[in-house]
Amino acid sequence: EGEIVTLIGANGAGKSTTLRTISGLLKPKTGSITFLGQNIAGVRAHEIVKKGISQVPEGRRVFAEMTVMENLDLGAFVRKDKAGIQQDLKNQSAGTLSGGEQQMLAMGRALMSRPKLLLLDEPSMGLAPLLIKEIFNIIVDINKSGTTVLLVEQNANMALSIANRAYVLETGRITLSGKAQDLAASEDVRKAYLGG
Repeated sequence: EGEIVTLIGANGAGKSTTLRTISGLLKPKTGSITFLGQNIAGVRAHEIVKKGISQVPEGRRVFAEMTVMENLDLGAFVRKDKAGIQQDLKNQSAGTLSGGEQQMLAMGRALMSRPKLLLLDEPSMGLAPLLIKEIFNIIVDINKSGTTVLLVEQNANMALSIANRAYVLETGRITLSGKAQDLAASEDVRKAYLGG
């Protein structure tokens, strides 16, 4: 709780599947998923959002035909206080936003439910290096404001640089875990994921 935890591994290792299972989009075949002392394995996705878990999916998945405001309203469906949001782009179609703006919208939509745990699936995918740095700064700020973050990210260098703890996933199994800085310094991790 209160940390940024990253899950790194090659394509096909099971990182996105793990997030989709936690968020209720997939049902686990075995095992349990414990959140705040409750087993949430098999609980429906909208109920998991109500419990305090929100996910920003891989590829952003904004509703392109809807306005920015309508996308944000969808993220706030569990809130009782439906506070108004002031934003310059609120009436613009989400599909006309740049990749970075769409990523920020997807993150904003996920944060509208005021989650205790934010799941981020490849937030840097398809973004320019300058925008990647900005997105990662925003992730750190979100965490500092009290939201726990579980981050899946191909850019292992960036992920390990902001995370407290890290897990290496290989074909559905955790093969290494520890403090992010220790994994970043590990020879095996450097060779496999950090290009060193």
